[in-house]
Amino acid sequence: MANKSPIDTLIEIAERETDEAAKKLGKAIRYHEETIAKLDLLIQYRDDYDVRFKENASKGISASQYGNFMSFLEKLDSAVDGQRFVVKEAERRIGIAKESWQASEKKRLSYNTLDQRAKSALQQKEAKRDQKQTDDFAARTYFYKS
Repeated sequence: MANKSPIDTLIEIAERETDEAAKKLGKAIRYHEETIAKLDLLIQYRDDYDVRFKENASKGISASQYGNFMSFLEKLDSAVDGQRFVVKEAERRIGIAKESWQASEKKRLSYNTLDQRAKSALQQKEAKRDQKQTDDFAARTYFYKS
């Protein structure tokens, strides 16, 4: 097997970095989806509890029951606010992971472009050399026949 050129090594490294960045982006997206599901669950639970509170309040409840309901609703509201913060943080992490993936992909594409240019230049050089050899051979053949 022929030795790898430095650009091939760089491309391999960039591909690994891009793959890792894509995996991290995928994890960040899945985590974000989980945080949204938890937020939705909390909001649903809070709304259900609020409906239950209103039903019980319409039937008449004691002051201590009212206090308990309100205290628990405040805790649920606090939990919802906390989960909203977690969702925003997960969105921020997605942004960071996406930027990292884009930078890795850009680097990988740049190395591939450089590699393609170098290969194209080499092919052109070889084509010119082959054409020169063909022309020289044709000229010699013509010279010796004349």
